[in-house]
Amino acid sequence: MTLDGLPPHQGGAEELACLLARALLAGHWQPGDAFPRELDLSTHFGVSRNQVRNALASLTSTGLLERTAGRGTRVRSIDDWHLLDPLMSEWLAGLADPAPHLVREILAFRYSAEPVVARLAAEAAEAADVERLEAAYQGMARTADAAHEQHAEYDVAFHDAIYQASHNLVWRQMGHLLRPSIIALIQRSQEPLHRLDAGLHDSLARHARVLDAIRRRAPDAAERAARDVLQRTAVDLGIVTDTAITPQHAVNP
Repeated sequence: MTLDGLPPHQGGAEELACLLARALLAGHWQPGDAFPRELDLSTHFGVSRNQVRNALASLTSTGLLERTAGRGTRVRSIDDWHLLDPLMSEWLAGLADPAPHLVREILAFRYSAEPVVARLAAEAAEAADVERLEAAYQGMARTADAAHEQHAEYDVAFHDAIYQASHNLVWRQMGHLLRPSIIALIQRSQEPLHRLDAGLHDSLARHARVLDAIRRRAPDAAERAARDVLQRTAVDLGIVTDTAITPQHAVNP
C-alpha cells in the first residue's frame, strides 16, 4: 500500500507517528507488508529524515513495525502490537475506522474481561457507582434517537462506570487503558443501530439488565447480562449474525 490517501501532516515527530499509527490501525497496511522507506516518507510529507526516524522509533517501540538492517521495515503481526501501551491508547483515541481484524481482537478481549468486571461491580458497587451507571444509562435512553456521537458518549460512560464500580485497582486502570478501544468499537457498532430501531432498543434493554443486576447485587446475573451486551455488539459489528454465537468463537473458531 502506498502513501496515497493519507491525510496531510502538520507538526513534529509525535504528530507524524500518530498519523502513521492510525493508518496502520485502520488497515492501510497489512501485517507482513513492506513499509515505506525513510526517504519516501520524508519526501511525501516534506519533513526531515530525522523527524521520520523519530516517528518510526515510536511505531517500532509499540510493536507496529519491525526494522531490520538490510531488509527494510515491515508491518508486524497484530500478535506483536502493544495494544495497552499508553502511546497506543492515544493513537486509538479518535480512530474512526479500525481495521476489522483489530475490531475482532478487541471485542474478543472485552468478551472475556467485561463479564468478570460486571460480576465484581455487582459485588462491590457503592451508591455513587450505581448513580453513575444510572445517569449513563438514562443518557443512552434519552439520546437513542439523537445524534450518533451523543449516544456513543453515554454508552462509553456506562462501560467506564462498570470498570470503576469493580473497586479493583488493576481493573480500574485497565478501564482507563481500554477506553479508547471501547470508544472505537462503540462508535463503529452504533452505525447500524441508528438505521435499525429494533437493534438499538435491544441493545438498550441489554444494558438495562446489566444496570439492574449491579443495582440488585446479583453477580451471576450481572455477568450474564454483560456477556449479552457484547453478543449484541458482535452482531452490530457484523462479526457474527446470531446473538447466540460468541465473539470469541468468531475470532477463534
